[in-house]
Amino acid sequence: MFDRLQSVEDRYDRLNELLMDPDVISDNNKLREYSKEQSDIQETVETYREYEALKAQRDETKGMLQETMDEEMREMVKMELEELEDQLPAIEEKLRVLLIPKDPNDDKNVIVEVRGAAGGDEAALFAGDLFRMYSRYAEMQGWKAEVIESNPTGLGGYKEVIFMINGKGAYSRMKYENGAHRVQRIPSTESGGRIHTSTATVAVLAEAEELEVNIHDKDIRVDTFTSSGPGGQSVNTTMSAVRLTHVPTNTVVSCQDEKSQIKNKEKAMKVLRARIYDKFQKEAQAEYDEHRKSAVGTGDRSERIRTYNFPQSRVTDHRIGLTLQKLDQILEGKIDEIIDALIVEEQSSLMENSEKR
Repeated sequence: MFDRLQSVEDRYDRLNELLMDPDVISDNNKLREYSKEQSDIQETVETYREYEALKAQRDETKGMLQETMDEEMREMVKMELEELEDQLPAIEEKLRVLLIPKDPNDDKNVIVEVRGAAGGDEAALFAGDLFRMYSRYAEMQGWKAEVIESNPTGLGGYKEVIFMINGKGAYSRMKYENGAHRVQRIPSTESGGRIHTSTATVAVLAEAEELEVNIHDKDIRVDTFTSSGPGGQSVNTTMSAVRLTHVPTNTVVSCQDEKSQIKNKEKAMKVLRARIYDKFQKEAQAEYDEHRKSAVGTGDRSERIRTYNFPQSRVTDHRIGLTLQKLDQILEGKIDEIIDALIVEEQSSLMENSEKR
């Protein structure tokens, strides 16, 4: 582990030199690449240096015990040595976590797609509950949520809602929401008081920059149409809604939430780029995906990851067997307890796999 840490520190020092190189400063792509790499390893290097300083202080304190001194001073030195010894294991554990390979998408914004699945109107209402839960969670984190496309129902739910969350580290936490979410409750439309089970699916995509996904104009078919609301009624008579089709991958995205065709096209392009990036990432990073699978499931939107049981006010995350009697709080966006537990589980699994190699 410490050989790896020394290598990381050496690379950090080299990056400092590169970032002062006039050739790098004049090249925006290299400057961005090296700056991001340096930022990614900065905490690891700072923690490693803190560890080394603490270890040196401990060794120096140990050496003091070999010197001649009165008993009172010796006891003070022993107490200081014990404190230093107690601090080292915690920093060592932090370093092990920091050395776990980082998901390259963790710092990115996300595009979240929530769709009602099995259960008709009740599934659409539940999709609306999930959308509000994530919107409130984003607000608590200081992130900004913006609707890109929505298909509301007359009862207040959504057949589909696609929204973007802008905020540093959004993907690092929201990625655990990928999958099928199940609700068990008595629907408002149920007169007999029976509990129904419905599902909604959540897909979390990392926002892709233009440099990461090169989409050629010739590969995109653009269709325009009039916006429509619940039930299909026309919202306006202008051709403001946009549908983009990426012909090589047959990826289709539409957007009609803005009155401006240009703005709708910009939003649709963000979703299109994210979906294509997600497709390429899954194909290119099979090894990383396998690590995630062993920790918290495949992340596939068809996999049932969580159940929200209203009669018992209970939420269960099936990937780690975590059950919380806090349904109301969780639906208000307080999902950090679940996400933190998933992160700990994933880190433990990755550390265990790393130690076996």
